[in-house]
Amino acid sequence: MAVIISMLRGINVGGHNKIKMDALRALYESLKLQDAQTHVQSGNVIFRSDERDIARLTKRIEEGIERKFGFRPSVILRTTAEMREVIARNPFAKRRGIEPGKLLVSFLASDPEEEGREKVRQMKCEPEEMRIDGERFTFIFPMGLDGRSCRGRAGQDAEYTGNG
Repeated sequence: MAVIISMLRGINVGGHNKIKMDALRALYESLKLQDAQTHVQSGNVIFRSDERDIARLTKRIEEGIERKFGFRPSVILRTTAEMREVIARNPFAKRRGIEPGKLLVSFLASDPEEEGREKVRQMKCEPEEMRIDGERFTFIFPMGLDGRSCRGRAGQDAEYTGNG
């Protein structure tokens, strides 16, 4: 049985699309996803499943949330093996002096292909740094994270990623 990490986009932000984590855990259990655990009010859920078709599982979760809570957030699923790969492929891993709290990985639903990646590479983000690799951005925020950051412009903007 695989352990899967589920990340919901746009919930519990600015008072919109609110979901209590106990209700979210209960929903995942009702979808026959086992041992569901949530992390703070983030919308991140770790669970176990025998389902091998990640696209079908994603759709099942999105539809379940829409039925239960009345809105449909984007759901991004990653296996533990995929998360290990994210750590192993950290483009900043050999750099010294990076504070862990100022390093962030943001996941996309799909690879934006070369054209989308090139648009992102052309963005000016100083003093921040950003790398895009397939379905993820890795950022360093030396001054901290705020709404004017590259993540706010690239990671959430369909114009750049095609993943809105």
